[in-house]
Amino acid sequence: MKFVLATANPGKIKEMRDILGRMGFDVVSRSDVGVDFDIEETGTSFKENAMLKAQAICKATGLPAIADDSGLVVDALGGEPGVYSSSYGSAEFNDIQRCDYLIKKMQGMEQRAAKFVCTIICLFPNGESIVSEGECYGEILGEPRGTSGFGYDPVFLVSDLGKTMAELSADEKNEVSHRGNALRKFAEGMHERRLI
Repeated sequence: MKFVLATANPGKIKEMRDILGRMGFDVVSRSDVGVDFDIEETGTSFKENAMLKAQAICKATGLPAIADDSGLVVDALGGEPGVYSSSYGSAEFNDIQRCDYLIKKMQGMEQRAAKFVCTIICLFPNGESIVSEGECYGEILGEPRGTSGFGYDPVFLVSDLGKTMAELSADEKNEVSHRGNALRKFAEGMHERRLI
């Protein structure tokens, strides 16, 4: 069975391909199947946004779609940036500018706890769906460290490892990340339902 990844984010595509490929899933990207349109993320939760993406791609391709919506949740900021993680500060910001914006916003704050959250939804053409969620706990640093990954990885210290997400190898990150955790739960759900 072939699955289409609903994301257009190159970093997410790479991670999801790596993780799902090792689990035996045959996954292709949107561009692989000629789908090139923006999906408006109007949901107020990760689950709502993931479902919007899954529905759009499943409808456009007629194939099962695996959608991810994820982001950073910072306790001291009341849960910001949350579902607005990719446009936090400004939709025009790149990853470096967005990390800088977060660092400045948290200047002087002692409470640094944060978590990455990921919701995965696989929607099948018959309307059936599988939903899974994953989290990764850590804290926000006062300056970036590391050069791997994307998004907020350089400022997110993984508590258990003492390294930022951007200091981890791809394999290390996939082992502990919110996305890796959510995808492993998704695979379990697929096997339980004997869909793969």
